[in-house]
Amino acid sequence: MKIVEVIAEETSAETLRTLAEKAQAAEYRRMELNEDGLLRVRMCIKNDQLQSVLDRLQSLLGAQPYHRILVIPVDISLPRAEEPERAREDAAPAVREALFEEMEKNSRLDRNYLLLVALSTIVAAVGLIENNVAVLVGAMVIAPLLGPNLALSFGTTIGAADLVKRSLAALAAGVLLALVLGAAIGFAWPQTIDSFELLARTRVGLDSVALALAAGAAGALSMSSGVSSALVGVMVAVALLPPATAMGICIGQGQWDWANGAGLLLAVNIVCLNLASKLVLILRGFSPRRFYEKERARRATVRVIMGWAITLVILMLLARSLHTMN
Repeated sequence: MKIVEVIAEETSAETLRTLAEKAQAAEYRRMELNEDGLLRVRMCIKNDQLQSVLDRLQSLLGAQPYHRILVIPVDISLPRAEEPERAREDAAPAVREALFEEMEKNSRLDRNYLLLVALSTIVAAVGLIENNVAVLVGAMVIAPLLGPNLALSFGTTIGAADLVKRSLAALAAGVLLALVLGAAIGFAWPQTIDSFELLARTRVGLDSVALALAAGAAGALSMSSGVSSALVGVMVAVALLPPATAMGICIGQGQWDWANGAGLLLAVNIVCLNLASKLVLILRGFSPRRFYEKERARRATVRVIMGWAITLVILMLLARSLHTMN
């Protein structure tokens, strides 16, 4: 349950009351007028009704220059609701606007993001060179490349072009930085690196596809349902930094066949992560608010899904031919 506080013109009072009744608000309070003559209303809205209420409020109040909609979380509500009602509340998807704010943070190409990529690349390189699984898992948990990928899927789902551009820029910059640092480490390393963990990141199979698809779906589900603790497992399962670092190391050492395999694994992980997460976000009901945006996003969604699927098929054919040659 959330408290929705609305500041609007007094002429909207009856419209807001009707909206609260249709949404079966647990509580509706009309507060006193502010000094500037604006009305303040509070209503308690269940989670499964929150998105529709916010969409309706934005449509109704969009023309008012001074309107404001605030969503306040409710930690405890007494007396407690019945078990079926609580289960329905927990199953409600996250609000589009709240998830957008989180995805926007994940797609920022700033100094902190680049520093996290650099540090996790170094940690991953040490794990790959020393064949140390524990160190490698540490690099996976940092997982700075996971955020831009989920933001990319979310942006294409709701038709947020700016979010798509930012997430693509952050993803490209992160992968490039990992490749450059990995290549520098591989070039500077005095011996040939052929550890098991490195070689494991140079092979692509159906198991890699299945793992990446499942992890991508789990990541989108955990983000959209608010179960962020599940993301740690996703970070480890579909880690993008180790194959990117492995590709860089192999390039630095002149092992081009291994570098090709690591690059294919990285590409497969990115494609599967985006494909699966996008399908989950669609099934969870995320879409733009306005009708004309929904239609445009629907057409774009079909093209994006087909593009990811075709790319995955091409990558698997390349991986098969690479395995045959080796």
